[in-house]
Amino acid sequence: MSIPRNEYPRPQLVREGWVNLNGEWDFEIDHSMSGKDKEFFKRDSLNEKIIVPFCPESELSGVGYTDFMDCVWYRKNIEIPGNWSGKEIILHFGAVDYHAFVYVNGELVCEHKGGYTPFSANITPYLKESGNYITLCAEDLVRSGNQPAGKQCKKYHSKGCYYTRTTGIWQTVWMEAVEKAYIKNVKYTSNIETGTVFVQVQVPAEAVGGMLTVKTSFEGTETGTVSCKINSEETALSIELSELHLWDVGQGNLYDTEITLEKDGKEDVICGYFGMREVSLANKMFNLNGRVVLGRWVLDQGFYPDGIYTAPSDEALKNDILFSMELGFNGARLHEKIFEPRFLYWADKLGYLVWGEHANWGLDIAEPGQVMHFLPEWLESVERDYSHPSIIGWCPFNETPGELKQCDDVLKTVYLTTKALDKTRPVIDTSGYVHVITDIFDVHDYEQDVEKFISYYEKASEGIITDSMERYRQGVQKYNGEPLFMSEYGGIQKSMTGDGWGYGQAPKDDEEFIERYRGLTTALLEHECFLGFCYTQLYDVEQEVNGLMTYDRKYKLDPKIFCEINTKIAAVEKKFNK
Repeated sequence: MSIPRNEYPRPQLVREGWVNLNGEWDFEIDHSMSGKDKEFFKRDSLNEKIIVPFCPESELSGVGYTDFMDCVWYRKNIEIPGNWSGKEIILHFGAVDYHAFVYVNGELVCEHKGGYTPFSANITPYLKESGNYITLCAEDLVRSGNQPAGKQCKKYHSKGCYYTRTTGIWQTVWMEAVEKAYIKNVKYTSNIETGTVFVQVQVPAEAVGGMLTVKTSFEGTETGTVSCKINSEETALSIELSELHLWDVGQGNLYDTEITLEKDGKEDVICGYFGMREVSLANKMFNLNGRVVLGRWVLDQGFYPDGIYTAPSDEALKNDILFSMELGFNGARLHEKIFEPRFLYWADKLGYLVWGEHANWGLDIAEPGQVMHFLPEWLESVERDYSHPSIIGWCPFNETPGELKQCDDVLKTVYLTTKALDKTRPVIDTSGYVHVITDIFDVHDYEQDVEKFISYYEKASEGIITDSMERYRQGVQKYNGEPLFMSEYGGIQKSMTGDGWGYGQAPKDDEEFIERYRGLTTALLEHECFLGFCYTQLYDVEQEVNGLMTYDRKYKLDPKIFCEINTKIAAVEKKFNK
């Protein structure tokens, strides 16, 4: 049996000597959540089989169970390669939804809360000479209100813009062997004015006293090397590049890196990459590398018919970006889900602008203490994805309700913490509503009447906007002249089977669909206050039929039509890029 999703899962920190643990595992649903008391972690087998990394709700997992699963168990026998003797063995999980407990040979080695971010453990002390096995318990109380779940439906059946749930393992599981002195993480920050890259290398205490060397190259040509002694658990180096190649829209110019840590005659070598680009909000517009670029974004939900949260292949991740670009979009809001690193790798390679978001839906944020269920995982996400040039902004929350259902201190705390971690990107506190403190004021407006849609924003330059949901007219939200972003609009229904859910009244034919799309999008392209737009959405998901493609990624209409509309030079680009 071939190993599914066998590509290296962490593209910015690649190390030789790894073992992919995807494939067949033992599996069992623990409806009573009594498996710990019954010591499932000591069992020789479980009752069913599953194909990892696909969630048990998915077709590709071989299970296909779509009812609620508050707790599931996994088990797999593992073999440690003989040439790993004397090294530290690190076990990695790309993502497990939601609260994971990891056992090796019946002993608890770590636990992790958060359904979207990676975690790992040094399992060396728990290993035997032979007969080793891993057990994982995943608790997923998606109806509790205490965990971010994104678009996972809290009802049995998918409904509206809520879809099939994901439980347990949904990204690659793998092992690698390292020395005691090894490279834990690397962060890259570029400065295009000086042509330098700032490199921060994180190591364990055992690496202090060793030597660190960072080599950079572009398309095989060396562009700069720096070495220094390691004096703390984070070492910072600055490299002046001999050649400057900017990462840009449709131009994924990436520099390669080779980083070597040497201590006591042993080496740890990792390979990675970075892009030279800078983003800002000068003149209340989105600026990339010092020029105004209109964000022509599309909403991407990150769902797949056969894998749910998990793409069936690496090629499927790449293709979603290529489909979007063929439609004339230059990026996406990665919506209500923290996407896997392999998607970001392709966005980096292809020059695709994306917003990093969390999956806040499902989390009750009416009380300040709820930040404890959100912030730790969000910080892990920002740390994991900081170095991807394709990520041009952060948006931790989406459509928070305001009034008595939203604790403003939760949004403020998350915004301020995000800015403290990353000062190089803009941060939207909550997409659509209700803003507390934000770099960009974004709105969601699914008005289908083009003339009404235009009228809501005629006085935006005077600080006056309304919308079809009347939040602004009722005083729930006040626009104060911040940079303005139409981060959801359109959502025009087009069902290929005659049923489904979408926004507003479906057009009577293809011609009306195209003209409505043209009218709404052209209004935004010609407006001098919007820094970008985000159309809902790239493809249908289950019963939601407002995609430009079907769920199985087939164009509903000729993509050239939408590309022609979307790529028209915008008024703000004419105004500022003279």
